[in-house]
Amino acid sequence: MNVVTPKRFTIDEYHRLIELGFLREDDRIELIRGELIQMTAKGRPHTVCNSILCRQLDRILGDRAVIRGQDPITLPNQSEPEPDVVIARGKDEDYLAHHPYPEDIFLVVEISDSTLIYDQTNKLELYAEAGISNYWIVDLNTRQLERYKEPYQNIQGQFNYLSKQISLANESVPIPGFEDMLLDLSRIFPMGDVVE
Repeated sequence: MNVVTPKRFTIDEYHRLIELGFLREDDRIELIRGELIQMTAKGRPHTVCNSILCRQLDRILGDRAVIRGQDPITLPNQSEPEPDVVIARGKDEDYLAHHPYPEDIFLVVEISDSTLIYDQTNKLELYAEAGISNYWIVDLNTRQLERYKEPYQNIQGQFNYLSKQISLANESVPIPGFEDMLLDLSRIFPMGDVVE
């Protein structure tokens, strides 16, 4: 009996598929543990929150860091996800040769509504395994922020974070790597009527 296994891609093979035109930017594909994963379409509240968060972080941090919105990061576990927001060291030009690696990253943020469970499990494990020090989930459903830090691996080989903290929309939180700078959460959760 033949066993069918999916083709897994290395990061180099994934980049080659893009260069050859097999994958396009509007395909909305991420490489996760060697597999091509279709990204979920983003609704208006998600898109608005993403824009506001990037703008707020850019205003607060200025030239002290690079703020990337929905751009790839390169992880050692054959993954190149495109988090909603990343705060990275240096300046934009530093990433002409390669996307940010875990050691370049202060913070990874995923904005969640329909993807909350995936972001709390698959993405959390992926980022913890890669050694991402700080991972935030902006939960649009409950209007709260989940802040994870201190990645570790347990004796069963599973990856997680030692610390999880919940912050409400009326709080301000320090920005990882820039603890003297505070992000006012009331500014990042979109308000107003949602018309579908």
